Amino acid sequence: MTSRTVATEPNDLGKFFIERGNAGDVDGLVALYEPDAVLAFPPGNLATGHAEIRKVYQQFVAAAPVLEPGRQHPALVSGDLALTASTLTTGEVTVEIARRQPDGSWLWVVDQPVLVP
Repeated sequence: MTSRTVATEPNDLGKFFIERGNAGDVDGLVALYEPDAVLAFPPGNLATGHAEIRKVYQQFVAAAPVLEPGRQHPALVSGDLALTASTLTTGEVTVEIARRQPDGSWLWVVDQPVLVP
């Protein structure tokens, strides 16, 4: 897996996130997002754009988390937009909006990684 591997399906993004996060691959994590994407993490904060998202993930991987895949829900696709969601092993839910890129790959536009049911 390299940070250049692209998501050919919206739910590939979640799988790549787990792999790249566990590898400490900050560049690979940032590559999952459109340049002006919005990330709501840590809870209560918003990071907009690659530079801010990079700062969030630099701190995130510095803590060396061990990420486990939860239950990924089927993507809800409408044209070039997709709603992706996963229920984590902690019971928290992630919700993201992905957009199909001109080359057919998918990137996240909006990411809300922590919703407590």
